[in-house]
Amino acid sequence: MALHMIKLCVGVEGVDDLKEWQDRRAKERKAAKLAPNPFHDTRMTPKRAEEMLAGGSLYWVIKHRIIVRQRLIGFEAATDKDGKAMCRIHLDPKLVRTQPRRKRPFQGWRYLEPADAPPDLDGTSPALSADLETALKEALAW
Repeated sequence: MALHMIKLCVGVEGVDDLKEWQDRRAKERKAAKLAPNPFHDTRMTPKRAEEMLAGGSLYWVIKHRIIVRQRLIGFEAATDKDGKAMCRIHLDPKLVRTQPRRKRPFQGWRYLEPADAPPDLDGTSPALSADLETALKEALAW
């Protein structure tokens, strides 16, 4: 089984917000004649990249919950605007909702073993179930 990666999705309110942001960036890159697929830049390059590229995904933590994933399609060495080395994680544009799972905040990214990854929503639940659960819990907390 493929190894996965988990990362906080900071500044995003939900899956729809992430999709809108990635779609907007894809249009900007396409207009600039660049590859439109989404990517994420991070400081550390994974040592187990080969295992992750064998079908692994990046599981996004939004509002303290794992609720969506994107298939990993590549890693690339890159530099930031100051010339510091970093890793560009290339992602499939398709967002796959997962069953919500609570996750405490952490820095950077972590490996996620297949046995620890939440299952995908099976399509019989409401499409917004992950966001809906979060919204209901937040509303009831008041």
